[in-house]
Amino acid sequence: MTKAADAIRVLLVDDSAVVRGAIGRIVDAAPDLTVVTTAPNGQVALDALKHVAVDVVVLDIEMPVMDGLTALPLIVARHPATRVVIASSLTQRGAEVTMQALALGAADYIAKPAARSGAGALQSLAVEIASKIRAIGRAARARATPRPPTTAPVTTASAPRPPRELLAASSEESVPRMLAIAASTGGPNALAEVLSGLPADFPLPILITQHMPPLFTSLLAQRLERDAGRPCHEARDGEPVLAGHAYVAPGNFHMLVLSQERQPFIRLQQTPPEHFCRPAADPMLRSVAALYGPSTLAVVLTGMGEDGRLGCQEVRARGGQVLVQDEASSVVWGMPGAVANAGLAHSVLPVQAIAGAILSRCGATVG
Repeated sequence: MTKAADAIRVLLVDDSAVVRGAIGRIVDAAPDLTVVTTAPNGQVALDALKHVAVDVVVLDIEMPVMDGLTALPLIVARHPATRVVIASSLTQRGAEVTMQALALGAADYIAKPAARSGAGALQSLAVEIASKIRAIGRAARARATPRPPTTAPVTTASAPRPPRELLAASSEESVPRMLAIAASTGGPNALAEVLSGLPADFPLPILITQHMPPLFTSLLAQRLERDAGRPCHEARDGEPVLAGHAYVAPGNFHMLVLSQERQPFIRLQQTPPEHFCRPAADPMLRSVAALYGPSTLAVVLTGMGEDGRLGCQEVRARGGQVLVQDEASSVVWGMPGAVANAGLAHSVLPVQAIAGAILSRCGATVG
């Protein structure tokens, strides 16, 4: 296959030749992706990176000589323009080490192809692997490419103005009573940054939809509770929504909030995926907007695709407020970019500034 001249350059690191071959075939089947070299362990990968330009490293964890958790921080430190994607097995052990890797600086993860998977599952997995590598590689390359100088002032403080009908619906902003956060690629670290910036006595309930499969979402909730020092757990169907608590949508379920006798509660659903995701942010945001109306504060963090755009449109239509992460601090500016480019965001901010903006809009002071 003829490759594009600007194809995303990939380094595959795995001690299994079978896995390297399986992922390599997926990468090389895409005209805009190319495997430039492979390595059987982390040390060989580090040596290769001295001599070969690479956009994305696909990194296994358990390898001889130097494992992935040892190699990862070295790659991040020595090659800051290169992004690392973890090749993970969807098991409890695989989820645990993948979450460690994300905390150490990995951009995202992909599931390892399994020989026993059916043809349909393998095809779906191949699409996901290629899509993630492509999006992360393009974002990494764009960030590393110097932008032409401009004499116009540059600001990330606000997005384009929303359509007239949305401005009319939200001219009088209410104090938020619910915080709903959406994230995908790069989300775990961004979520930890935002939640850690909120005080322990932050009173709003927080609903979180992060694109992740089962096992991973429960570990994410544990990490966020530890890092942010607030109650946080994987949501359970029918449980009440309590002030000061954070709820993570479990893998394979959309998370909604409904109300019975004026008491909000969680509803988990396995309705069809949206944007190829379950959980997806749009169902959560629609339900929050319907229940809380102008008292909704939605935040869209780094992630691939456009999930969250339609939900934020509903939030704005009902008078709620929307904040999004800026491109410079996002691993991939897909989800927040879609919201910002649609003119739905009140503010477009570096991830480090989002907690302060939340507190400001809730009438609190930072610190």
